Amino acid sequence: MNLIENIREGLRSIAGNRLRTVLTALIIAIGITSLVGILTAIDGLQQSVDDSFAGLGANTFSIIARQEVSRRSGRIRKQDKPISYAEANAFKQRFPLGATIAVSSLVTDAAQVKFGSKKSNPNMQLMGGDDAYLAVKGYNLSTGRNLNANDLTYALNVAVIGSEVAKTLFQGKMNPLNQVIRVSGVQYKIVGVIDEKGGFTGGSDNRIILIPLDNARAVAGAAKMAFDITASVPNAADQDEAIGEARGVMRQVRHDPLGQPDSFEIERADELARETDNITGYLRIGGFGIGFITLLGASIALLNIMLVSVTERTREIGIRKSLGATPKRIREQFLIEAIVICLLGGIGGVILGLTVGNLIALLMSQGKGSFVVPWLWMGLGLVVCVSVGLFAGLYPAVRASRLDPIEALRYE
Repeated sequence: MNLIENIREGLRSIAGNRLRTVLTALIIAIGITSLVGILTAIDGLQQSVDDSFAGLGANTFSIIARQEVSRRSGRIRKQDKPISYAEANAFKQRFPLGATIAVSSLVTDAAQVKFGSKKSNPNMQLMGGDDAYLAVKGYNLSTGRNLNANDLTYALNVAVIGSEVAKTLFQGKMNPLNQVIRVSGVQYKIVGVIDEKGGFTGGSDNRIILIPLDNARAVAGAAKMAFDITASVPNAADQDEAIGEARGVMRQVRHDPLGQPDSFEIERADELARETDNITGYLRIGGFGIGFITLLGASIALLNIMLVSVTERTREIGIRKSLGATPKRIREQFLIEAIVICLLGGIGGVILGLTVGNLIALLMSQGKGSFVVPWLWMGLGLVVCVSVGLFAGLYPAVRASRLDPIEALRYE
């Protein structure tokens, strides 16, 4: 009995026990689905996060006041005094490296926008900014214009709105440009609409209402405002120099004493992306561990089924041995059966995991993610299938090959 005939015999045995084959392959498919599905979902989320940072570029950094007390590296982080309007303007005037600098302030992230009888949920972001804000933050206009110098100088009641605001109020039935909306009791004329921005921000980028900075200060009234500074240098290679210069200028503006730590924090866009990569790396390790445990359970189930198969086919093994089949050929037959069953389950599991993983990533990224085909994880899933087949089929195959042909023929 040669190897080709052994393969054919193994396939005939699989075809002759369809119910057992389907159930066993289903066990393997569930394990592969968990492995490939989790890793695909993580890759989809990573791509969504990368899309969120793509517009910022590697040469962007922000200067903010730390307003939350949190633990990092075992230490309690200091709460900083908010950056004032005067400090933000002073930094913008003193920074010498020709960077594009945007000053902004969040008035409220629970604003309700009204247009006629229609109104939005109270989850819109009313943001005060300047004419550099959209460019530095990576926004693109789908229609209309940006805030201009005249809007900023005279603090005009004009606004640039996000795509979700436009969809909520106008539902694609009316051109938003030059329409008047009401936010926080103030009327604003829409001069621009921001293109839809995908990413892992929960849709907040699409719920923005950008108004002139001085207008936002007037809306806030007596409420204390904190201002953020975002800068973009012309070349990414100059970023380290620019950050060092920005730190020195900001310390002068904030009057930080010599020898004392900064009263602000500088966040680099590429650092945020690297932190996200590290987090998803840990998630991949955890996902692989969960998938491996599931596959371990599936391999034990397959091992049990293959042992039952050996017991059921004891007389068949005895006949084959009496006809001249060697122990090597007997082992090959059972190993081939186990591997083929695993591959059938593995292919189904890869397809199902690909679908489930992308669906999870799509739901978690608010429908902004794209379809991901993780060839690495798909290949890994099939390799794992073969490994599981070898692991689960080896012991039953060895046991079958060692059966005494006379005793096997007498088995009932």
